[in-house]
Amino acid sequence: MTDPIADMLTRIRNAVQARHRTVKIPGSKMKKKIAEILQSEGYIRGYEWGDDGRQGHLTVTLKWATNDENAIEGLKRVSKPGQRRYARSKEIPKVRNGLGIMIVSTSRGMMTDRAARKAGIGGELVCSVW
Repeated sequence: MTDPIADMLTRIRNAVQARHRTVKIPGSKMKKKIAEILQSEGYIRGYEWGDDGRQGHLTVTLKWATNDENAIEGLKRVSKPGQRRYARSKEIPKVRNGLGIMIVSTSRGMMTDRAARKAGIGGELVCSVW
């Protein structure tokens, strides 16, 4: 697999379209941090780390409203292995005029676009969620 982050986003996107409640994803530290950010921003209900003796796995519980609407409208990978995208703190784009979030990988770890702008640091634009 050349892009495990894109695989994670695709699995979540497919689970949303198929109206699943949970989705199981092969684990890594970066994916765990992305799931943590999605949970803190209210896009998913939660996640669990499972150790299977190899790399582990994440079980992400999606957040559904009573009228079968999901909290996640869309996910998009921004920086790809073939074309990395970086931005300074003042150049980080807003997602849907501030209604979505951009996950940024900085020298201080993964954080949202708002946190990166507030801290005054830029980094790699990992993905956008709305």
